Amino acid sequence: MSASVSMPLGGVQVGSYDDYAQAQRAVDFLSDEKFPVENVTIIGSDLRMVERVTGRLSWGRAIAAGAASGAWFGFFVGLLLSIFAEDGSAWFGSILTGLLIGLVFGAVFGAVGYAASQGKRDFTSTSKVVASRYDVMCNPQFAEQARTHLAHLSLRN
Repeated sequence: MSASVSMPLGGVQVGSYDDYAQAQRAVDFLSDEKFPVENVTIIGSDLRMVERVTGRLSWGRAIAAGAASGAWFGFFVGLLLSIFAEDGSAWFGSILTGLLIGLVFGAVFGAVGYAASQGKRDFTSTSKVVASRYDVMCNPQFAEQARTHLAHLSLRN
């Protein structure tokens, strides 16, 4: 059974950073300094969801995207079926058949999905959750040691 360090949400703040990469670098530095990093937590604060619009969605794009994802799925199903092919040339037919059937079904489902949206969402996007601040928190018994190490890191920069 492994022992885990139980710490109230957060612990003691030993550093605060504008982006995750900086907080990660601080914890990496603590690790390099042989600090017991299992006592450290990175907490993102003031979370918000950011959705970046990547383009307009049209009938052609919806059908093409559906066909592409269907083709990939069909390709992998064809690969699985080709394992059971009796002769050497049947494996290619299994893969090609799976790919083509997947392409057709994917295109149909892409078109049906686009039609179901009824023009309410005619764009594509990606979304992610980001924090405005990342706090490095530490178990109280190790907090002063962590602050000392992180002070050395800030002096290096």
